[in-house]
Amino acid sequence: MIWLSNLFKKQKQERLPMKKFLIVGLGNIGSEYANTRHNIGFKVLDYLANKEGISFQTVKLGEIAELKIKGRTLLLLKPNTYMNLSGKAVKYWLEKENIEKENMLVITD
Repeated sequence: MIWLSNLFKKQKQERLPMKKFLIVGLGNIGSEYANTRHNIGFKVLDYLANKEGISFQTVKLGEIAELKIKGRTLLLLKPNTYMNLSGKAVKYWLEKENIEKENMLVITD
């Protein structure tokens, strides 16, 4: 989580206005994929949510959890589509939350 905290160090706060950030964890839905490398994105987001004591809510095109760090909002998104179709969920949530593409991080294998 150090890398995440470093994103919001004091010297960078002047350049980063109060914006939302989207962190997308990619994976494949279904129990047959649960422990495959393709689900590392899901696992990383589950780890972050567990560590921060937040939970995911089922929403349109996936699951979302909201994390606040130093006054900034990070939305953690686990699309409920197969990896190669996840762009639909990502596009939807970027537009719905008015998040710039530069403020998105995608975790994948």
